[in-house]
Amino acid sequence: MILITGSAGFIGFNLSRKLLTEGKEIIGVDNINQYYDPVLKEARLSILQKFPNFHFHKLDICDFNGLKEIFSRYKPDLICHLAAQAGVRYSLTHPFAYQKSNNEGFLNILELSRHFTVKNFVYASSSSVYGKNTKLPFSETDPVDQPISLYAATKRSNELTAYCYSHLYGIPCSGLRFFTVYGPWGRPDMALFLFTKAILEEKPIQIFNNGKMMRNFTYIDDIVNGVIRVLDNPRPNEIYNIGNSRAENLLDFIEQIELHLGKKAIREYLPMQPGDVPATKADIQKIRSLGYEPKTNIDKGIAEFIRWYREYYRV
Repeated sequence: MILITGSAGFIGFNLSRKLLTEGKEIIGVDNINQYYDPVLKEARLSILQKFPNFHFHKLDICDFNGLKEIFSRYKPDLICHLAAQAGVRYSLTHPFAYQKSNNEGFLNILELSRHFTVKNFVYASSSSVYGKNTKLPFSETDPVDQPISLYAATKRSNELTAYCYSHLYGIPCSGLRFFTVYGPWGRPDMALFLFTKAILEEKPIQIFNNGKMMRNFTYIDDIVNGVIRVLDNPRPNEIYNIGNSRAENLLDFIEQIELHLGKKAIREYLPMQPGDVPATKADIQKIRSLGYEPKTNIDKGIAEFIRWYREYYRV
């Protein structure tokens, strides 16, 4: 029995669907909040609810008593904690949402995992914890004590809290530093979704740092395969980068979108946004030791996203 929080979210949905098709029993928890279009979350959820082995609970992870009832009822063996308040830029204007969900909610799940003796606790961290680091690629052994957004600070706090619980109570904990995940059913606040929508609507796309950005774009199917590898391999306390093996120039990424849409973007070049970083690239040697290997390049990944986007929005 696997408990997946954030099961109506981008990664949570795709992970749940994959595990359900393999016959696993999944308990899904999500509060379907308003951070982005809840209709998209409901559409993902409707797919999962067709599986008889999916048990969904609409619940905020800050509701400790509600979570305790779920743990008591199902006694999950494995936890994949993906629910969080996402977004670097949103944290500049809504700081308390991050304190509640990412700190209090995280502690609730971890405390219950302690009392119900789960076999593995896997949770979402973020590549944003690397903050001011400039050495590329980012390695799990690099210092991460200079976060430049509150979102990043809460994710680093999660890693430290998990370390503490692993040390004190022997809970196997693994944190996943995700690198720019994209693909079908993706988040509307992320670059690929925003650019595709704007280009199709003939509106300008905003390109920060005048386009001088490098990102480790990682396709959702590769991410899901990596998460499953970590779930299947409990460790006393571990941190993994989970990304692609190469970084892409943002302008090349935009050109691929234009190519697959058959339409040019109206480009608006802007300075760097507060809390953002100019480049990310993952050293993935550690997670490769578990058999993880990203297989999807941006050409195929963008094509798959645009195919889904056109079908879902009937464009």
